[in-house]
Amino acid sequence: MLDVVYFPVSAALWCWHRLFALPFGPDDGLAWLLAVAALVITVRALLVVPALRQARSQAVLRSLQPRMDKIRTKHPDDQRKQAEEIRALHREHGVRLFGGLVPMIVQGLVFLGLFHVLRSFDRTGAFAVGPFASTGTPMSVEANSATPNYLLGISEVRAFLDARVFGAPLSATMTGAGDLFVSVAALAVPLVLITALATHLTARLTPPAQDGTAALLRRLSLWVFPAGALVSGAILPVAVLVYFATNAAWTCGQQYLIRRKLDAEAATVAAKSAARARAAAPRPGVKPQRQPR
Repeated sequence: MLDVVYFPVSAALWCWHRLFALPFGPDDGLAWLLAVAALVITVRALLVVPALRQARSQAVLRSLQPRMDKIRTKHPDDQRKQAEEIRALHREHGVRLFGGLVPMIVQGLVFLGLFHVLRSFDRTGAFAVGPFASTGTPMSVEANSATPNYLLGISEVRAFLDARVFGAPLSATMTGAGDLFVSVAALAVPLVLITALATHLTARLTPPAQDGTAALLRRLSLWVFPAGALVSGAILPVAVLVYFATNAAWTCGQQYLIRRKLDAEAATVAAKSAARARAAAPRPGVKPQRQPR
């Protein structure tokens, strides 16, 4: 059903891998990990402008919260009137509640596709699915290495399965590493810690929310989501952990820069407002001029 996502994602991963294979070689683990990180960065870079626009909208929405509370107090028993006046307030200040949904949906689909494509390099023991596999049959090691992964051909699949970083296969997990546990852990543990720490810091950089649901989500982001990253790190393949760590690190850095930019913009607006107020105020010893009726 999501082949329309999986094929473009696999094509983008193929392009980045071909680029990094030039200096490192096609079966080098670093070439694959850099390709995964580059694909994540590409997608996130394309979504920076929508993310900044949505952050500005959320900042305006927070500033309008007292006025929205007054509207709710003014019409406590008329939900329709509340909604109409709040929508009018949003239109007046250019707030688009659903303006950030499209970038979020696009990002979610792309990362779902990347997650699926990375997991699909090693389908050994699973039931074969996808456009190049016969359904209903558990895949052997030989069948897996001879089955394309969407637009990544058999040569790319075998190169990925043969790739190693610190002796750890990119499709290996800490729980299933066996004798390679130390090698896999040497790569997986730092990636898990980066993901958990970046997730926690991103939540701290997010402005406090007054809405109950948003406040709960922020508390979850502070502690529960980082804990989930630590737990899931034991069962996810190394390549998938690279994807999560890159995405989390980008999100943290982007949130920091956006917050600095919004704070600077707010300080500029406040300074201009103060300057206009000083200019409009009467000078000491000067009698205020009465406006003609």
